[in-house]
Amino acid sequence: MTVFKAFLKILDKNKFIVIMYTVFLISFGGFNMQTSDNNTNFVASKPNIMIVNNDGYKGITKDLIKYIKDNSNIIKLNNNEDTINDGLFYRDVNYVIYIPKNYNNDFINGKNPKIDIKSTGDYKSSYAEMLLSRYIKVANVYQKSINNIDEIITKTNETLKKEIEVEIISKLDTNSLSKATFYYNFASYSILACLIYVICLVLSSFKDIKIQKRIIISSTDYKKINRQLLISNSLFSIVLWLLYVILSFILIKDVMFSYQGMIYLLNSLLFTMCATTIAIFIGNIVYNKDAINGIVNIIALGSSFLCGAFVPMEWLPDGVLKMAHLLPSYYYISSNETLKTLEVFNLDTMGPIIFNLLILIVYSLLFIILTNVVSKRKQKIG
Repeated sequence: MTVFKAFLKILDKNKFIVIMYTVFLISFGGFNMQTSDNNTNFVASKPNIMIVNNDGYKGITKDLIKYIKDNSNIIKLNNNEDTINDGLFYRDVNYVIYIPKNYNNDFINGKNPKIDIKSTGDYKSSYAEMLLSRYIKVANVYQKSINNIDEIITKTNETLKKEIEVEIISKLDTNSLSKATFYYNFASYSILACLIYVICLVLSSFKDIKIQKRIIISSTDYKKINRQLLISNSLFSIVLWLLYVILSFILIKDVMFSYQGMIYLLNSLLFTMCATTIAIFIGNIVYNKDAINGIVNIIALGSSFLCGAFVPMEWLPDGVLKMAHLLPSYYYISSNETLKTLEVFNLDTMGPIIFNLLILIVYSLLFIILTNVVSKRKQKIG
């Protein structure tokens, strides 16, 4: 009880830290949810296409140009390569189609004439490429079996007008899950920073030389003191975790009452306990209270940037992610990212998440062992 009472007194003096990191979580989490786009409809953006027609305006050439005009924005530039290249460079045009001489006649005769193109290489030019390729492939199919050019054009247009009806059978609310993932990813920073700061302050207070001498000459075993500190810090960690869980039920309640929500809770609980053991270990090797701020910045901020708490994992370089594999935060955040797209729950789909949860447990046990080793050596030295 003595250890626990001392812990509460120190915690009360530093409650501002807990409030500050909680405000960070609410502020950034709430901002992300407000700016998240709820619209899941897809609207194709028409590309800017320039057509250089070196053939006559008849037959298949005329119909191809009409099809391109109906599905894109036609851009008119001076027909010289310098102007065209500048247009591509400045994105005034995304795709340039060069229709060769005698294209219509060569097509009718089955010569499969080649159409040259230039493009910007962006997504709009890819859409333009799809339009052109689609028309040519359909027209070539009918040309092989039909001799009349007017009939080829009619059949081609009938085919191109057909649209495939797409039925979305997935009921996964990806927008809400993305919000939940961002919240719990960012929570890793708040949890880690808050626990390291508070627990290190608590432990540094117990390292006062007078208190250390009393502990050494007392009949209390160092392992028992470590256990009491571990229990006290764990209770604080659980209260902090519960606070963040309650906030998540307020901000993203729809997700939290689902299977994904249950796993978010379990994952965050194991990470909180892992962060607690990390903080206790650091607190046993750091004596200077002034150094705690620097440690928080290095560990909490560093791991958050490296592991994807602030920047999504898919945006991080491969080298950074390989380095992040050494940190517990990586496995915690990796599970959250998996949950964002997980719809079917079975042993195969849950395998990566179960592995990540086990890694967090292993890290927790490792830091508990290291804390006992460090404490025993310091007691012998004393």
